[in-house]
Amino acid sequence: MEFLTEKVLLILPWAQIILSIILGASILLQQTGAGVGGAFGGGDESMRSTRRGMEKVLFYLSIIVAILFALSAFVLILIQR
Repeated sequence: MEFLTEKVLLILPWAQIILSIILGASILLQQTGAGVGGAFGGGDESMRSTRRGMEKVLFYLSIIVAILFALSAFVLILIQR
């Protein structure tokens, strides 16, 4: 059991680095219709569009990677106790 814990403690930080890079890239590559004004409450575009193609893939990828990142952080906390 101790051998497994040591291996996980070596692998998890590297996995978190890789997951954080993938998560950041997938979030930054997502396109939105809102400009800078949308971030500050401006922009009155009431038309909503559905995600299609690569935008849909990046959306689901960012959700999955965020969940994996949170789980890996939680496991790392539990193991280090």
